[in-house]
Amino acid sequence: MKLIIEGLTKTYANGVKALDNVSLEIGKGMFGLLGPNGAGKSSLMRTLAGLQDADQGTLMLNDIDILKSPQELRKNLGYLPQEFGVYPKITAYQLLNHLAILKGVKNKGERKDLVEHLLQKVNLFDKRHKVVKGFSGGMKQRIGIAQALIGNPQLIIVDEPTAGLDPGERNRFHNLLADVGSEVIVILSTHIVDDVRELCTEMAIMNLGRIIYNGGPEDAIATLEGQVWEKRIGREELNDYKKQYQVISEKMIAGKPLIHIQSEVMPAEGFKAVAPNLEDVFFSFIMSSSESVTL
Repeated sequence: MKLIIEGLTKTYANGVKALDNVSLEIGKGMFGLLGPNGAGKSSLMRTLAGLQDADQGTLMLNDIDILKSPQELRKNLGYLPQEFGVYPKITAYQLLNHLAILKGVKNKGERKDLVEHLLQKVNLFDKRHKVVKGFSGGMKQRIGIAQALIGNPQLIIVDEPTAGLDPGERNRFHNLLADVGSEVIVILSTHIVDDVRELCTEMAIMNLGRIIYNGGPEDAIATLEGQVWEKRIGREELNDYKKQYQVISEKMIAGKPLIHIQSEVMPAEGFKAVAPNLEDVFFSFIMSSSESVTL
């Protein structure tokens, strides 16, 4: 089971190059696609899902040519978009039953068994007669995964699935994705670094329509080994540090910034060397790729 993307390019009518010669090879399991908002992730996901054409390039899911045979792809695709809309007065059972009909499950008894199985799988069987519009964000996402699993797809795409979820809902959704990802190709498109770190063994980082890293999270972290330095500073000092050093991340701790600087040597007194993490990698790659475009 393999998805092969080669030389994919897409430029919109307004001149924005959303995809710039994107090439990836993705096998079974959870694959993370990281990138800031506007990186081109959603454009890539929409193209993979057959919702828009590419200007050039090839997309193959096993022996299916996605760009030439989008209808054939849809038989093997599960898709959870960033905004999963629902009908206002429909229950969880009714929604999945309706979508199963649209996916070609004609036999009523077979459909009933399928819907009940999916509701059990996403732990919503006891809520099957509740109106989906009243569900929490996490419950809606679980219903979204249930509908994506209809038809035993080979490829499942989830676009920013945990944005806006509380920690408990996020953990439950992670467990569900990990379970699903053991059987098929699952592409997790997100700007949330923790989602990729916790779920994916392979990943890519995307910025400005291009793939700027493709490999394992641990290999990515190894590229910054010995180059990350940490220091707590005053808020009034932050701009000066950004002018002098390559500040790759910052977070507030007890009201004061904790900064990470990328440098091959100790930047200045008061810094301590720390082990890099995936967030450091993400910001370092994004910063480097953005600078190369502006040069």
